[in-house]
Amino acid sequence: MPDIDLPRLQALARHSLAVIRAGQSSSGGYVASPSYPTYGYSWLRDGSFIADAASRAGDIDSAEAFFAWCARALVERRERVKALLARQAAGDWIPETDFLHTRYALDGSDSASSWENFQLDGYGAWLWALGAHRHRHARPIEPFLAGAALSVAYIATFWSHPSYDWWEEYATEQHTSTLAAIYAGLVSALEWQGMDEELRSTALQASRELKALVDGEAARLGYLPKWIGSGEVDASVISAATPFAMYAVDDPIMVRTLDRIEATLVHARGVHRYAVDTFYGGGEWLLLASLLGWHQVEGGRTAEARTQLEWVADHATLDGDLPEQVNDHLLAPDTEDEWIERWGPVATPLLWSHAMYLTLALELGIVEAPVVATALLPGALG
Repeated sequence: MPDIDLPRLQALARHSLAVIRAGQSSSGGYVASPSYPTYGYSWLRDGSFIADAASRAGDIDSAEAFFAWCARALVERRERVKALLARQAAGDWIPETDFLHTRYALDGSDSASSWENFQLDGYGAWLWALGAHRHRHARPIEPFLAGAALSVAYIATFWSHPSYDWWEEYATEQHTSTLAAIYAGLVSALEWQGMDEELRSTALQASRELKALVDGEAARLGYLPKWIGSGEVDASVISAATPFAMYAVDDPIMVRTLDRIEATLVHARGVHRYAVDTFYGGGEWLLLASLLGWHQVEGGRTAEARTQLEWVADHATLDGDLPEQVNDHLLAPDTEDEWIERWGPVATPLLWSHAMYLTLALELGIVEAPVVATALLPGALG
């Protein structure tokens, strides 16, 4: 691999696994960011990608501790899930506040603070990550099955409800990246021994209906939009192919989707979330650069993927920590200061950023599993 600083990239990958381990509580939940109070919780969505990275790196214990945390969260809310399913079957209106949360305190309890909680993608994403882990390491599904079955029932019932997206926004829409995560979770669960046959049938039907909805939208536009009925794109929609496999990487729909994302949201390196983003000025997100690079690897574009990996590494702090986003090219620079005043500087380190960097480094062969978690010394990248 000419013209790259391989030792630096490898060291950052090992450091990324160390950050992930340090950010995992004894309960199994991963804190989104240990130094950013607003993110002092464990999200199912972030955690699913973090656990998948740990699994890919060979850290089976870390991944399975998170899966156990997810399963407990569902089992502890079994009666709540059953009540929600019964209300849906009865045709009752269910207010947003009655649904399961998207984030929990590290001990698994509900957060008392106000948040955009009705998000369905995490309840599909952890099933996808669990299924991928099972295949990768030939691990049993039984320790997690009770919680997983509740998650399957929940998303199979409510998949068509509008909810907040990856970015905790636009609650009145059906988001493509959310639908892709649900689809991946349902499809994964269909393979599991011990799954109730009636629930398996429900999951299969839901996955087919969901896919038909997205296919119809793709046929209308020729690409995948940010949400059903929109014409805009969002970088999170890369996940419809990588890693959620709703579409093949070389499917013409996905190719045209990537063309639009790269034309509107990507500079030479780095990726914005969507065109009218104003959060911290609408910067470029490191986890999305790694997601794009991962997708590029799957499409055979390894040289381009390496440039994304290097771009992410270039934005590590001197201590090797990766932020959520950077302000090299802001879409709405006038809004950056208001977010800093509200919540402080950009979240650093963000475990999801580290997880996606580690995943891309593994996909590119920069490091190989099992990865040895090694924290960088302070100022090591200076």
